[in-house]
Amino acid sequence: MKSNNSRRGFIKTAAVGTLASMALSLPQIAAAAVAENGIKKVSIDKNDIILFQGDSITDWGRDHSKTIPNDTGSLGSGYVLLASGQLLIKYPQYNLQIYNKGISGNKVYQLAERWDTDALNLKPTVLSIHIGVNDFWHTITNGYTGTIQNYIADYHTLLDRTRKALPEVKFVICEPFAVKGVKAVDDKWYPTFNLFRKAAKDIANEYNTAFVPYQAAFDKALELAPGNYWTLDGVHPSIAGEALMAKTWMEIVN
Repeated sequence: MKSNNSRRGFIKTAAVGTLASMALSLPQIAAAAVAENGIKKVSIDKNDIILFQGDSITDWGRDHSKTIPNDTGSLGSGYVLLASGQLLIKYPQYNLQIYNKGISGNKVYQLAERWDTDALNLKPTVLSIHIGVNDFWHTITNGYTGTIQNYIADYHTLLDRTRKALPEVKFVICEPFAVKGVKAVDDKWYPTFNLFRKAAKDIANEYNTAFVPYQAAFDKALELAPGNYWTLDGVHPSIAGEALMAKTWMEIVN
């Protein structure tokens, strides 16, 4: 019995040590991903209105009937909620208003269809957009016929329209990402999906705006744990993946 107890104690200690090591490494993963990409950052100012836009990864269970800022139901339960919480505890004196208007399944052209109501009318001063995985994924699964050229053209049109209406808006372009070998993401994704990732980064450079390198962050995270630890299906993040996304986003927006 004493031997078994010692063994259990050793296993428990080792497990706790491993988790602690991973927790301590998470900020370093995000920081390294950002540093390697030499990325422009966005500063938060008093009275900023911060809007998260995108697909299901952003939506993540938010209550679409709620329209108030800084509300758990409005923000969902994913990376947006985690990043919003960090912003609100970092800047309690700034009177920040944070919204989430992501909708599951969206592609860029579908953002455009609801842009007046779900973006421009809110008059965001910081606009974070995470879009692109469905622009590719749905060509495999849903019969969508859009191409990388459509994605790029639609994205340019959306940003131009936004800048015209809100000349001072600060864009945060988030990289679409995928973790290969986890359920939905297999060889059929490549090399085409990489074009969508590159396009998002190129667009951020063209508009001289911030870029969140999510793929680099997830790639580095794989050194600590396998893909199914960070994502549910190679696309949608697990709790750990949500935390990684929020931390990486906060490396850019501070």
